[in-house]
Amino acid sequence: MNSISQSPLLEVRRLTKTYGIGDAAFQALKGIDLTIQRGEFVAIMGPSGSGKSTLMNVLGCLDTPTSGSYIYEGIEVQTLNSEERSLLRRYALGFIFQGFNLLARTSAQENVELPLLYRGISRKVRHERAFAALTSVGLPTKFASTPGELSGGQQQRVAIARAIVTEPSTLFADEPTGNLDSVTTREVMEILTRLNVDRGITVLMVTHDDEVAASAKRKLVIKDGLIESDTKPSV
Repeated sequence: MNSISQSPLLEVRRLTKTYGIGDAAFQALKGIDLTIQRGEFVAIMGPSGSGKSTLMNVLGCLDTPTSGSYIYEGIEVQTLNSEERSLLRRYALGFIFQGFNLLARTSAQENVELPLLYRGISRKVRHERAFAALTSVGLPTKFASTPGELSGGQQQRVAIARAIVTEPSTLFADEPTGNLDSVTTREVMEILTRLNVDRGITVLMVTHDDEVAASAKRKLVIKDGLIESDTKPSV
């Protein structure tokens, strides 16, 4: 499922998103056409207010488009209701945020297990998968640590483990290194690159940092709600 094939992972056509109505209306996306293949690592860049985060939220089923079509793995996402979009997020997508979004008084293990709890998976299997996920991001000894006992980089690793514990086909990373120093940023990007290369997980990452974007295999630049450029390495 995660290997690159001829059929795209996701495809949007004439995608728009408008906030507000009447004189207060603001069109954040103005007709996006985009195709992402399985196994790609895409950096989405652009100035503040360009629409990059809106595009990420729509692609991640956290928001709905105003018009246009969005097909993910053959599913017409724009036709789904809120419950169906929630199921798609739960079973196919993983999310990493700048602010980590960990439960403060909950151990790393319990934070990572949370998506599995929503799936109704048994306690034993949750423990096993959480341990495997934490080990894969270099935190096998931090199982019982709470976020307050971890550095910022370690917290982001826990967040990555939580995002991959469900074995998603796509990871959405919104400024995943925005709160980290340069050394920790490199470590986190090495993890994301490894997940992309070794596991074939598609990664869509919003970033303002050119050095972070250099880890991606493709770079989209969004400006004024449209794709200004779409660059890939030469074959």
